[in-house]
Amino acid sequence: MHGVPLDLDDVRARARAAFLGFAVGDALGAPVEFLTAAEIRARGVHREMTGGGWLHLKPGRVTDDTEMALCVARALVEEGGFSLRAIADRLAEWMKRGPIDVGNTCRRGLRAYIVEGRLEAPPGEWDAGNGAAMRVLPVALRTLGDFDLLGGWAVAQGHLTHNHPLSDAGSVLFGKLLQVAVMGLPLARMRAECDALAAVHRAFAFDPWRGGCTGYVADSVRLVLHHFFRSRGFEECLVAVVNEGGDADTNGALAGMLAGACHGREAIPSRWIRRMDPRLLAELDELALRLAEASPLFTARAEAVRLRACGP
Repeated sequence: MHGVPLDLDDVRARARAAFLGFAVGDALGAPVEFLTAAEIRARGVHREMTGGGWLHLKPGRVTDDTEMALCVARALVEEGGFSLRAIADRLAEWMKRGPIDVGNTCRRGLRAYIVEGRLEAPPGEWDAGNGAAMRVLPVALRTLGDFDLLGGWAVAQGHLTHNHPLSDAGSVLFGKLLQVAVMGLPLARMRAECDALAAVHRAFAFDPWRGGCTGYVADSVRLVLHHFFRSRGFEECLVAVVNEGGDADTNGALAGMLAGACHGREAIPSRWIRRMDPRLLAELDELALRLAEASPLFTARAEAVRLRACGP
């Protein structure tokens, strides 16, 4: 996929920044979820961890976006690989505990698993939401270096709740973009992946961006990528995305994931990080590291080193 030597310490740092950025984006966007851009502007630019919003959150509190991604990450680490049933079990346990929020499509899919043991939702015309894409980060880290493996795992975990070609395509795209960013490859490589998908699914074309900040996966792709490629840093990207309102927590999380991987932890404002639960941050850090180090990128490098040590 890359063809150039990679600094694995840099890859580790970017992976950790991606998961941190995801949670930060979730917590920053949640208080303005479902507001319009005009409503947010009337109150002033939203750029601080204020808490509040329709869920009455404490400052720095994450939502179902981070919590569901954590379920997937924990299952991948505990199983030492991909087990769809283990992921479903983790998500089902989470939903039974009464989370602060869960989207309707996710709720329906997880309820079907709990009641019927169903691991794949039937194809649904209205299931092109961003709920599968918001869970793709752990899969992308665990499959670093292998786009084919990423695609299979991303679609399988997505179909627990969302079975729609656009949901599949959006999830895989975000996973690919994250892998490219974590490996420190040029932005041009990320843009090429976006253009390739837009050539197949025009719904994902974001240049020019014509608005849209809903939970529809194509809206999330267009919004996040429009601001990601136009911004010059993490904070600028995140503030621009969440101030569009709408599904601001999920869109903020996805933007934070890419911007974190691209710009690094040092670019994430410390004033935002300080408002968040340190135990959560410690777990995100550990899981990101364990997922990346178990990926094909790292295992292939370790095997190459072993073979060189063994000699001819």
